[in-house]
Amino acid sequence: MYNRKTVFASACVGMLLFGVCLITLGSIIPDLKTKIGLNDISSGALFSILPFGILTGSLIFGPFCDKFGYKLMMVLSAFLMFAGFMALANVSSLGLLKVSIFFFGLAGGAINGATNALVSDLSSKDKGANLSLLGVFFGIGALGMPFILGLLKDVFSFEAIVTTVGFLTLIAGIYFLLIKFPPPKLSGNVPVKEGLNLLKDSTLLLIAFFLFFQSSFEGVIQNWTTSYLTEGLAIPQNKALFALTAFVSGMVVMRLLIGSLLRSVAPAKILIVSFALILTALLMIKVGNTYFAAVAGLFILGTGVAGGFPIMLGFIGDRYVRLSGTAFSFAFVIALSGNMLVNYLMGIIAQKYGIHHLMNITFVLFAAMLILGTVILRKQKSQV
Repeated sequence: MYNRKTVFASACVGMLLFGVCLITLGSIIPDLKTKIGLNDISSGALFSILPFGILTGSLIFGPFCDKFGYKLMMVLSAFLMFAGFMALANVSSLGLLKVSIFFFGLAGGAINGATNALVSDLSSKDKGANLSLLGVFFGIGALGMPFILGLLKDVFSFEAIVTTVGFLTLIAGIYFLLIKFPPPKLSGNVPVKEGLNLLKDSTLLLIAFFLFFQSSFEGVIQNWTTSYLTEGLAIPQNKALFALTAFVSGMVVMRLLIGSLLRSVAPAKILIVSFALILTALLMIKVGNTYFAAVAGLFILGTGVAGGFPIMLGFIGDRYVRLSGTAFSFAFVIALSGNMLVNYLMGIIAQKYGIHHLMNITFVLFAAMLILGTVILRKQKSQV
């Protein structure tokens, strides 16, 4: 037997670790440049390695968890993440750093997928609300690492801070090792044919490609907003970074609300309101052309995108109980592929045509999300 609250708490710890993992490299890259002598090209190469690691982890976690259970994947991911933190703090070779970042990303991708699938399996009802609550801890991790580095940088070296965070990851891995998790769902061989049949399911494909555009939308906002504000609106970089923090803060606040006060509200209604919030926010940022409009717009934008992943993953968890991990893997791989592809295309557009086209790209991505979301909600309604 296992304790649901204890297991849910372990998933929240794992998601917090993923938030820290995803933001750590960007937070310490200036220090790594100085320590190893990286140039902008080498730094860019490091940024491109992390998503491939996350994509690989997202691909393997689902079938692994369906077959062997969540405990082993959570423990291995935490220990591998610990090794990644140690490498980031102590490595002096660029080649070894690249390898360590790949495995760091692999562990992050695996623990992100495993925690989402685990919470889905734990939730007999209100999957979207519980997944939203889980997502709050991603935001805490993503906001917390830059805050800790900024607060303690004048007191301790970045190596000491990263090493300490690494040992906290090790402690989390030991915690996962000591508690009981749900048993594996599959006995015998992995049902490869059944897993492949998921690729033919039109509902799963629709949800996966909704997340393709949602992940792309979040990615371009997180990666290109500071450039848009500094170059397009002549806003100082420190203020632009604060505006971007407002986006993540809005996401955290709304996910907390969905997981608590709005728990009884139907996911379809939350998604419809989310679309209205996104459109309002995009118009504020594009038309406002002021710093205040940007900060307010980004906060509202964060509240708008907050429900997308938890609600859609909740739909997947309800539909694919037996192979939830494998279904989640498929959705995450498609979503992350979109993030990588659209961010690459955004880079080309920004270089050739100007960063001001960021808002045009976000409107196109939003339109795709709106169309796919409408189709998905209609299918969900017809299947009730």
